[in-house]
Amino acid sequence: MRFTVTTWNINSVRLRIDSVLRFLSENQPDVLCLQETKCPNELFPLKAFAGTGYENVVFSGQKGYNGVAILSRFPLLSPEMMGFCERPDARHISAVLGREAGPAAGIVLHDFYVPAGGDVPDRNLNPKFAHKLDFLAELRAWGGRRVSGPAILVGDLNVAPLEHDVWSHKQLLDVVSHTPGETEALETLRAEAGWIDTARHLTPEPEKIYTWWSYRSPNWELANKGRRLDHAWVSPDLAGTVRSVTVSRETRAWERPSDHVPVTLALEL
Repeated sequence: MRFTVTTWNINSVRLRIDSVLRFLSENQPDVLCLQETKCPNELFPLKAFAGTGYENVVFSGQKGYNGVAILSRFPLLSPEMMGFCERPDARHISAVLGREAGPAAGIVLHDFYVPAGGDVPDRNLNPKFAHKLDFLAELRAWGGRRVSGPAILVGDLNVAPLEHDVWSHKQLLDVVSHTPGETEALETLRAEAGWIDTARHLTPEPEKIYTWWSYRSPNWELANKGRRLDHAWVSPDLAGTVRSVTVSRETRAWERPSDHVPVTLALEL
């Protein structure tokens, strides 16, 4: 069985619902994990997915910012939302794939939205950056203890951890998302828990991989000053099933696009 999971920071699910529906129609992943839905639970656009094949939906949201959601072709069991840094700010949701998923049944899906961290990479001057580092520290503390079976962790982790995950390693060393403190924190928590970074598992450095291009760039495509902020990890027992990781760069050129693009992981189970 070929099983696919897409992660996408949609930057408002209601504003970009047409893009979500278009992507699902054109690509048909088994699961779509969204971040930054910016939507309180009572206003999540469930009706838009009626008849699409993605009626299995779990979500955690709040007004105006953050928010995560999982849409699936298969039933989702045991939804859980973890809180970090004593803030109920809708940055995680997980669910287990039901028996209808066949060989994928029992896999735990984790969808994360790590804080961006603001613009100043100093925890003493920037509370947002301090929050990000604290979030990563708590994620590290959780990391391996709860991963006791096949699991997939995806999301906008807001860190480009490796040298070739950014357009210029030297120029971005003091820019939030690629500072040594962030990159070391993310790589440490991943390695300690045994998570496999599937994109780099298949496409090692020095090949560049980007999943985000800033709105601030007047010509994002020509400048190509991207970063790899969106990730798909698998637990060690799934490492041998990884077949491809696809970055849907074309969506960045769609009308009213998100600054992130979908990343799709394919497994052969």
